[in-house]
Amino acid sequence: MTAKSGKSFAGRFGVHIAVLVFVVIWTIPTLGILVSSLRDKDQIIASGWWNSFASSSQTEAGRLPAASAQAQKDGKYVIEGNIFGDGAKRNVNAFGVKSSAPTQYPAGTAADLGDGVTLQMNADGSFALSSSKAFEGDRGQRVYYASSAPPKFTTENYKTVLFSEGIGRSFMNSLTVTIPSTVIPILIAAFAAYALAWMRFPGRALLIAVIIGLLVVPLQMSLIPLLKLYNGVGSFFGVPSKTYLGIWLAHTGFGLPFAIYLLRSYIAGLPREIMESARIDGASDFEIFVRIVLPLSFPVLASFAIFQFLWVWNDLLVAMVFLGTEADQIVLTAKLNALLGSRGGDWEILTTSAFVTIIVPLIVFFSLQRYFVRGLLAGSVKGG
Repeated sequence: MTAKSGKSFAGRFGVHIAVLVFVVIWTIPTLGILVSSLRDKDQIIASGWWNSFASSSQTEAGRLPAASAQAQKDGKYVIEGNIFGDGAKRNVNAFGVKSSAPTQYPAGTAADLGDGVTLQMNADGSFALSSSKAFEGDRGQRVYYASSAPPKFTTENYKTVLFSEGIGRSFMNSLTVTIPSTVIPILIAAFAAYALAWMRFPGRALLIAVIIGLLVVPLQMSLIPLLKLYNGVGSFFGVPSKTYLGIWLAHTGFGLPFAIYLLRSYIAGLPREIMESARIDGASDFEIFVRIVLPLSFPVLASFAIFQFLWVWNDLLVAMVFLGTEADQIVLTAKLNALLGSRGGDWEILTTSAFVTIIVPLIVFFSLQRYFVRGLLAGSVKGG
């Protein structure tokens, strides 16, 4: 059956299914990082994030107290205690005294270790090691046990990351870099796009061709020459290198070609009748730009803002070149890269840092994404 729009039901259903699949694929890793960032350190190591709402099981090794802790009880020498000395709420499922058989005995049973020595370990972690002869030695009995723990979620990971690992400072540094690097190109590109779209002057076509040509220039090829140019100009005017001004200008330069191309294509498509009516009413180019073009161009401005914000926020290369490595300058991506080297095994630190890194782009995207679907001239032309 074909709908009035010309698309069959199967076609529309297939599009919806495809969109749903892509949304799920995009959401699952983000959900996994969020859940892992809230989990206990030991449970992250023991099981995957998809098992976070069920009890986690793991096999551990421990050592019972030495002979100095023994006491006589009912004619035997006994060493008692709890294997969970930290008071953790876990349950012992099975235990053993050999690494080859760590779960040889069920919890609650008395295991015969030979020479009249028995070991009983209960589900709550309490144990009793008894012998008819006095224990000797400074090292206690080695034991293995399989334990299970209820799900445990905590916000301590975020406190550690934001206040102990320096992520909080790097977070503010990234905002200091990203916000101006997003606003400045939009302001410049909006004026340039209007001029290239609606103003006639010599060399306009050549400028458009140059801008299109700059779109294919690789960032890696122009990064070092741009840095040398900035350092040369900065030394002439007494401006120090490795400052926020340098990285703002760098991101502005790299983002302007795409911004001008995108905005010009959009602004050039605005109805000519609106522009001519405004000129007849005596409006200048600046007034037309501010009162007509900018309000109508808000969807494309928001689109570029999303692209530029995500690009600058996730950037590492430009930040490493134009900024220093001091704590008051290092950005979030560089700090996360440093944590990968120094805290590579601490998954609770890495996942929490990663989620802190992506939370701001998520907020920006979901705040501005509605402008993608707005009509080109929504509300600007009234029906007769």
